[in-house]
Amino acid sequence: MKRNVLKITAVLGLTTVLLNSCGPKENTPLVYFPDMYFPVAYDPLMKAQDAYSDHENEIPAFVKNNGATGLAPVEGSVAQNKDGVFEEGLLPKSADEYNAGYDASKTMTTSPLNPANSAKDIERGKILFEHTCAACHGVGGDGQGPIVQSGAFSGVPNYADREITVGSVHYVITNGRNAMGSYAGQLSAGDRWRVAMYVMNAFKKGAAAPATATPAAGTATTASATAAAAPATTETKTTETKK
Repeated sequence: MKRNVLKITAVLGLTTVLLNSCGPKENTPLVYFPDMYFPVAYDPLMKAQDAYSDHENEIPAFVKNNGATGLAPVEGSVAQNKDGVFEEGLLPKSADEYNAGYDASKTMTTSPLNPANSAKDIERGKILFEHTCAACHGVGGDGQGPIVQSGAFSGVPNYADREITVGSVHYVITNGRNAMGSYAGQLSAGDRWRVAMYVMNAFKKGAAAPATATPAAGTATTASATAAAAPATTETKTTETKK
């Protein structure tokens, strides 16, 4: 008899717990982790509102940022454009801007990076090319990378057969062209130039040599860099056509 009473009590107790735990969410009697049971979506650009108390977030960094929890990286910890050669805001916004910018980029035959570091830049460009580009373009720049050879993709050109400059290679890496997408998200601004320098040096017989340190050449290089990076206007396109 005593065992039966214990069994019945245990069953009733378990039933009560199960029924309470399966009750309506708006009237839950017991929640082990309320912040997980009732998740709150925070906007990192706004002050976080604690759903369970009126406690103010007093972390100094957040207070200084008006309560926003989405803080910028510490200065110097993540280099976005340490070479200072490109502005993302200048990306072309239309097909006309793209085509004009591409035409202008073909007139650029020198890299805006420091000529004194050209050997290191080309060496790094080789590493980046083989890691990022060779899958399609091939380590020899012949357009016969493993993806192409597998039959999964086709139409990748041989650099040796193309009329390109270091500026146009950089422009395509940055903005994409035809079936190739932009690699601005995979390579930093300076590294895109390094890959372009390597392509010209390895597959176009050194045509990517940086500008010499003469005043005239330096001025011309700066002007060409601006033309290649910025989307050209109709006026710029007309000027280039006249040349």
